Amino acid sequence: MNFEAAIFDLDGTLLNSMDVWEKIDIAFLSKRGLPVHPDYVMDICALSFEEAAQYTIELFELNETVPDIIEEWNAMAAYEYAHHVRLMPYTYEYLLRLKALHIKLAVATGLPEELYKPCLINNGIYNMFDFLCSTEQVQRGKEYPDIFLFVSNGLGVSPQKCIVFEDVLPAVRSAKQVGMITYGVYDKYSAHNEEKIRAIADGYIYDFRNAPLPQKER
Repeated sequence: MNFEAAIFDLDGTLLNSMDVWEKIDIAFLSKRGLPVHPDYVMDICALSFEEAAQYTIELFELNETVPDIIEEWNAMAAYEYAHHVRLMPYTYEYLLRLKALHIKLAVATGLPEELYKPCLINNGIYNMFDFLCSTEQVQRGKEYPDIFLFVSNGLGVSPQKCIVFEDVLPAVRSAKQVGMITYGVYDKYSAHNEEKIRAIADGYIYDFRNAPLPQKER
């Protein structure tokens, strides 16, 4: 395959962070005396923070506002992302290989900048990226292609020349809809959708050890 840009999700794709969100969700709901819905983490992982907060309010019939919930989530996550969240295996090596081949690199994440920036800096990869974007900067979450088109435009690379790495089905589907090369990335929280992701995506990996390189450079 031939691509000029690589677009990466963060949680569960580049970052080994999904357990952090499970802990936050449990603490958030327990504080309110609410049970942890078995599919709750998976249900919100493709949503923007605003969408996830609204979904939470409606699901649990909370008398709280979206901004207040987002503020609480960010406060709970800030220290973990700045100090403890690490890269997925072989991530750093793969990014270096792409940089050496002059492939443009981008982040398309549901995380706000105040969480992802210190985390990427702490892991030594922040300056590798040519473009970084959160779903906060577009109207809808990753169940729609808005963020992928926004990143493509920001990079100055057509969607057909972009490869996207995502761990959740709605995001893989959205990127594929706009003509991007899509690769599913294994994550235990989306493992139940592996077959569906494989059916849509151009490839599937369990880590970045065997992630694709552009054929024109091989």
